[in-house]
Amino acid sequence: MATFGAVYDACVLYPAPIRDLLIRLARTGLFRAHWTHHIHEEWMRALKRQRPDIDEEKLDRLRRMMDSAVPDCLVTGYEPLIENLRLPDADDRHVLAAAIKSGAAVIVTTNLKDFPADALSEFDIEAQHPDEFVRHLCDLGMGAVLRVVQEQRQDLKSPPKTPEELLETFLANGLPETVSALRPFLASL
Repeated sequence: MATFGAVYDACVLYPAPIRDLLIRLARTGLFRAHWTHHIHEEWMRALKRQRPDIDEEKLDRLRRMMDSAVPDCLVTGYEPLIENLRLPDADDRHVLAAAIKSGAAVIVTTNLKDFPADALSEFDIEAQHPDEFVRHLCDLGMGAVLRVVQEQRQDLKSPPKTPEELLETFLANGLPETVSALRPFLASL
């Protein structure tokens, strides 16, 4: 059974390769993944800015699939906590509030400067870049991580990717430590 929780910030749910990896990892039982409707709205807005052509129904379907893929992922009732929290960017307080409410130990984000250790430490929460987070998961359960990456690669059809191409995708999306950890297992991906 998972012993710690992690809240995914919107910035790690877009781009798609990282979102896919993190959602799949959330199903391993190594940890409990959480997010909120507000976090959904943020990553969906970011995607719409980059891809205005994307169909709203497709985004809603993806949101529903994410929510159904990860049991107990949605955090609710965190809103009363927001007002009293202090972060460099007040717009990020909802993420910290969700982490507090869910009992998460980690906020997975690429915006580390917006979640400084001194603001999180009183809640026993740590902000981690997705690369650091996945690398720690490799240490916790490399077999589970390898199965997830293999499954992710096998599910890519349009276009399909070789193991090396998938690792290059991870590298291009800011996961060099993860790629270094996975590279020795390339043949099994």
